[in-house]
Amino acid sequence: MRDISENDRAIQRWLQVCLVLVFAMIILGGVTRLTDSGLSMVTWHPTGMLPPLDTEQWLVEFERYQQYPEFQKLNRDMTLDGFKSIYWFEYSHRMLGRLIGVVFLLPFIYFWLRKMIKPGLTPRLMTMFV
Repeated sequence: MRDISENDRAIQRWLQVCLVLVFAMIILGGVTRLTDSGLSMVTWHPTGMLPPLDTEQWLVEFERYQQYPEFQKLNRDMTLDGFKSIYWFEYSHRMLGRLIGVVFLLPFIYFWLRKMIKPGLTPRLMTMFV
């Protein structure tokens, strides 16, 4: 059995967590696609994280969705409750994407600053992030 350094073991665990999150993203993305939830969020603010919290906010989001072709061509009979259902899939998908970015970037910076990443691996990891 090959002797693995503690640094390599930490990087291995970090990348395994990233792999699991990416796999979860693929599954959730498939569910989002199969439920036609992908366009339920018609606006996206990179710094905002809260979903609608009350009926008034839900109605505003639903009215925005009603202006888009997906609603007009496919979901004209959709109720607010139906909209909430597809919204949560898309919201979860987007939030998981953010989580993956944070889980990848913060440990990468930590490992890089502490020179724990083997030479030659840094450019590959940077490419993975972009």
